[in-house]
Amino acid sequence: MEMLKEESLKIYLWENRLKTFEGWPFDEDCSCTPENMAKAGFIHTPSENGPDVAMCFFCLKELEGWEPEDDPVKEHKSHSPSCHFISLKKKVEELTMEEFFKLQKERQKFTVNKACKDAITRFEEDAKERRANIIKTAMGEE
Repeated sequence: MEMLKEESLKIYLWENRLKTFEGWPFDEDCSCTPENMAKAGFIHTPSENGPDVAMCFFCLKELEGWEPEDDPVKEHKSHSPSCHFISLKKKVEELTMEEFFKLQKERQKFTVNKACKDAITRFEEDAKERRANIIKTAMGEE
């Protein structure tokens, strides 16, 4: 678990999130600039088929299909209302140690939940494939 490794904590800083937006398709004359995306907690996580995929470093919510007029904060709040980062009332740098540790505890909950959901999805996919193979074997198709 990444709990308090220095590398995982660096992403709390706006400047480090901003660095991930290399190749971001929206940079000028729009609402979803790299600067605004980073302020809203997003990091750029492009894929082969999705150059505009962004994920909140905190709640791990991924969003794509951005339009130039999309407001990253509003989009984040509407798609992930339980994200504690987007609900912060002050900058990370202004948090007390106690507040920061409480925030990090909430981030860990998102990380554990996502890992569990991913494991269940992989298990279900494997089970489906094995079931299909068993049926093929039983029907003499192998």
